[in-house]
Amino acid sequence: MSSTGLVRAANEDSGYAGRWLHAIADGMGGHPAGDVASATVIKALARYDAPSPVGALAAAIGAAVSDANAAIRRQTEADPALRTMGTTLTAMLWAGHSYALAHIGDSRAYLLRDNRLRQLTEDHALANLVANASTVPFLAPVMTRFLDGRPDRSPDISLRQARPGDRYLLCSDGLTAVVPDHAIHAALSACVGIQEAAGQLARLTDGGGAPDNLTVILVDVDSTQPGHPQGPAWLGAAAPAVD
Repeated sequence: MSSTGLVRAANEDSGYAGRWLHAIADGMGGHPAGDVASATVIKALARYDAPSPVGALAAAIGAAVSDANAAIRRQTEADPALRTMGTTLTAMLWAGHSYALAHIGDSRAYLLRDNRLRQLTEDHALANLVANASTVPFLAPVMTRFLDGRPDRSPDISLRQARPGDRYLLCSDGLTAVVPDHAIHAALSACVGIQEAAGQLARLTDGGGAPDNLTVILVDVDSTQPGHPQGPAWLGAAAPAVD
């Protein structure tokens, strides 16, 4: 699910939930056309929603992110007004119960396993690099890594193994900025269904004032191939326009 929140005028998040690929991008606040950046990245990435051998997963998602970053570069070269746009990206590419995780920025991936919640990604934020930066209002939200079309923008990539019973959460920081990890854990643990859990996360975010856009993708792993059986779901700014 994806929502504008209670304060922002537009949704600059984008998401994609497909058969083999799940991804969230958060257009950076304060940059022009954050919605264009996130949608550009997700649409480029979606071309990689295809089967890959386990041994090729990391290379495939690395190529996908590189292509997505190049798509931003082409946009910025074509329109000078877009030259400072940027976006986060957190994405999973699956092969059976193996997946490659690519991450850049401060969106997040979580794993709920055996009733324990674990954050799988590290925020690429100044607050994680400079002592006491989190206490300085204008420094705390500054990101150190993101996609903006420059060639040196590389994500963290890891190859991991899922287990039946795992529940994965991809989310933009519209959730984590106002909902603490213990409340996320409680929602993911208490709600049996994915839609129920997503709705609870949205309600918690609204209770915190929902100052930013919110996008979440939940993946429950069973004994069969994880995926979205009804076909791809496009979220936020990447979703097709409704007449």
